[in-house]
Amino acid sequence: MTLGVIGLGLIGGSLALDLKRRGFASKVLGVENDTVAAQAALTIGLADEIVPYETCVEKADIIVVAVPVGTAVKMVPEILDKIGPEQLVIDVCSTKSQICHAVKYHPKRQQFVSTHPMAGTEYSGPWAAQPGLFDGRACIFANTEESAPKAVKTIEEMYGVLNMRPTYMNADQHDVHTAYVSHISHVTSFALALTVLDKEKDEKHIFDLASGGFASTVRLAKSNADMWVPILTQNRDNVLHVMDTYIDKMQQFRDAVANIDEDKIRELIEEANRIKRILR
Repeated sequence: MTLGVIGLGLIGGSLALDLKRRGFASKVLGVENDTVAAQAALTIGLADEIVPYETCVEKADIIVVAVPVGTAVKMVPEILDKIGPEQLVIDVCSTKSQICHAVKYHPKRQQFVSTHPMAGTEYSGPWAAQPGLFDGRACIFANTEESAPKAVKTIEEMYGVLNMRPTYMNADQHDVHTAYVSHISHVTSFALALTVLDKEKDEKHIFDLASGGFASTVRLAKSNADMWVPILTQNRDNVLHVMDTYIDKMQQFRDAVANIDEDKIRELIEEANRIKRILR
């Protein structure tokens, strides 16, 4: 099995690393336009070869599109135009609706499986790739009814090698759920970082006072803009709905604090504590 990975960053690189180490892929062809990142990917061992995009599309049995979703929406149909009847294409993007819509009526749509492995860190680039990143995590398969059953089975087996749990949903449903569990977390972290940086001009003072709570809350603010700008714009309507709800909850907290309403503050905190039933 020859695996082609277009984009050897955190997700693409980690995926390539474990699929090669665990025997699913006998060879990994990487596509990386940044020459420094390409050399790093080879040095780290994320790919056996760095090849041109066209070579990857021609020779890989499974082509993994691991680029920002704005690029992937244009790239996946182009790849489907070029592949042979036995090749498969997957994406690993964080939004699904636009990419699934872009290929819905493509004559080779059945050779495409849209996936979202729910794993990651705040870091990017080949240097961020790590073994075991996906172990025990969920992988969402979107609109599998539009893919060939054999293609879905092959990609299920691939993610099985990564020890991931498959979850199936339609693309629109996926984008609603990720707006709540992922996208709003990043927006909140970006906003908190901007708030602190706006008020605290002495960065050393921030780090001197920062505790584990602040560090964990603001961790996602380190995430790469090239990745998150297209995610937030493509999932605009869902993200705006969640942001409006979040702003409403912040306003409730603000009003309670402004009014020194201890009962209301307690009520809001205890209501929020119910999250412990879901996240342990």
